[in-house]
Amino acid sequence: MDLVAREHSRIRTAAKKLDISDDVVDVLIAVKRSVSFAIPITLDNGRIRIFRGFRVQHNDALGPFKGGIRFAADANEEECEALAILMTLKVALLGLPLGGAKGGIDVDPFSLSRTELERLSRGYVDAAYPILGPERDIPAPDLGSTSQVMAWMMDEFSKLSGFAVPASMTGKPEAIGGISERIVATGFGGVVVLKEFLGDKDPSQFSVAVQGFGNVGSYAAKFFAQEGFRVVAVSDAEGGIFSNTGLDIEGELAHQEVKGKLDKSRCWPLLASREDRSIECKNITNEELLALPVDILVPAARENALTSANAKNVKAKYILELANAPTTQEAEKIFAEKGIVVIPDILANGGGVVASYFEWAQNLDKLRWQDGSLLERLTKMMQGAAREVKEMAEQEKLDLRAAAYRVSVERIAAAIEARGLGS
Repeated sequence: MDLVAREHSRIRTAAKKLDISDDVVDVLIAVKRSVSFAIPITLDNGRIRIFRGFRVQHNDALGPFKGGIRFAADANEEECEALAILMTLKVALLGLPLGGAKGGIDVDPFSLSRTELERLSRGYVDAAYPILGPERDIPAPDLGSTSQVMAWMMDEFSKLSGFAVPASMTGKPEAIGGISERIVATGFGGVVVLKEFLGDKDPSQFSVAVQGFGNVGSYAAKFFAQEGFRVVAVSDAEGGIFSNTGLDIEGELAHQEVKGKLDKSRCWPLLASREDRSIECKNITNEELLALPVDILVPAARENALTSANAKNVKAKYILELANAPTTQEAEKIFAEKGIVVIPDILANGGGVVASYFEWAQNLDKLRWQDGSLLERLTKMMQGAAREVKEMAEQEKLDLRAAAYRVSVERIAAAIEARGLGS
């Protein structure tokens, strides 16, 4: 089953249990707008190359569309639709006055020079300008895009508008209205959610493996370590490292900041000497990481990382989905049979969009919060959403994903009915 069909099925299942009419469900599922467009740019060698851009606006019953723009060679309209649906569900679950969208460009951003990437970023806005804006659709960074990309896009939108519009994009540099906490928010929020489900259990008793060491996975690993969890394995696209005593995450982050990737040439165990032969420390593949005997597994890379082919090898007690849609339905059935608790993506990775909401709200009000409490506010919102999901799961005897979808679908359906969007 593809990602879009999977989300439709989950929404319909939740709606049926909530006794929501088929007509309202049809409105909820329907994509409001999906566009694709050519983006021709002049390369540094003078040749013209045409890229394909996408923007899918799924549902805005609760507020203007919100969603990232990914730069990836395999980006496509169907993937954007599935991710836009997930964003609709996510913002509703978190109680944000926003809707769901997603965009993309079929490009490997590392194949372009900085000037070529700037032309491409501005070209996307030139093509999509009529459907974007702070009251319509507010893009953000995603896989392959950066705060610099958002700066170029915000500037292009402002030029087309005739005045500066910081609220047109989020995930921007601080110099033009961004917030420093945005880059850490998804990883931070995921740790907050996990702690809510663990209750008063001692973090030091839990081992963690993180697949994916980009912005999300690396900062999640950092906050896990700070909270006392034992991070024993991390990986990027090329593989990872493992130590049974825990890894020096700060050291890995320092290397990544300089080199842009994990330092797999070394494997420094935490608080231990490399001469201690009782300490295991080695390079591992991504598949090996997924099969480690850890307490908490964190898929923080791409979609469909956990499938029927590898789910049977997973030994973790908890799976914290920091990537979007990392678990296939077949894998989820296996996890249910094994008693593995899956904390779903629409809850676990919501910290990023909460921070984006804070940035957007400040830009709209033309002010900057001075009390330094952004992460405190984010913590309260994530804890509140986690408690709602936990209560729904306990009351209705549901797994956490089904509970999260019930809470989210009920809110969106109520907005559709109140607005009379089917009339």
